[in-house]
Amino acid sequence: MSIIMESMGKKRPRPRRSFTPEFKAEIVELCQRGDRTLRQVSQDFDLTETAVRDWVKQADLDAGARTDGLT
Repeated sequence: MSIIMESMGKKRPRPRRSFTPEFKAEIVELCQRGDRTLRQVSQDFDLTETAVRDWVKQADLDAGARTDGLT
């Protein structure tokens, strides 16, 4: 019973994954189309919302659509 109790309270961290620039660009494009929310795209591809939000922000910075960060 103690094993069950220990595992109930602890959520294992997701292993760190890496993604190609092409994959990130496709995800950003899906978000920018507007037919799905960022949350939906994140869930559909089993990604964290934070990562997708960061990719979209960086793409906007690189394209000159934003000026509040590093290019």
